[in-house]
Order: sequence, then structure tokens, then C-alpha cells
Amino acid sequence: MRGEAHTNTVEGYFSILKRGITGTYHHVSAQRLKRYLAEFDFRYNERSGLSVTGAERATKAVRGVVGKRVTYLPI
Repeated sequence: MRGEAHTNTVEGYFSILKRGITGTYHHVSAQRLKRYLAEFDFRYNERSGLSVTGAERATKAVRGVVGKRVTYLPI
């Protein structure tokens, strides 16, 4: 084993990804897949199992959008 990577880590990540896509979004387009994966990366890396509080998670999320503008074009 190298570092902290093992199959349970991968299974845990894909479990969160699968539940989020099927439960919240229902469909993911290939065009925006990168954005969905970035959201779930954030969710996985800032989960409560890593002792991150809700307030800390919200603060990091708000800091991440400062100075950015969402410009989606209708499909």
C-alpha cells in the first residue's frame, strides 16, 4: 500500500458520486461532467468524516466562488 489509497477509498468516493448523480441530478451531460466531478471532489474532501464542520465547509465554498461568474449557455 502506498500512502492512504486503498479500494475502500475509491468505493467511498464513487458511492458519493453515484448517489449524488442519481439522487440529485438524475442526468449528467458529458459537456459538464468536469464541473460535476469538481463538486463531488469538494464534497468528498470536505466531508464530516475528516472533522470538517459545516461552517468550515460553507466558508470554503463561498471563498471558491469569489470573483467567478457562471455563464452557462442554454443547451
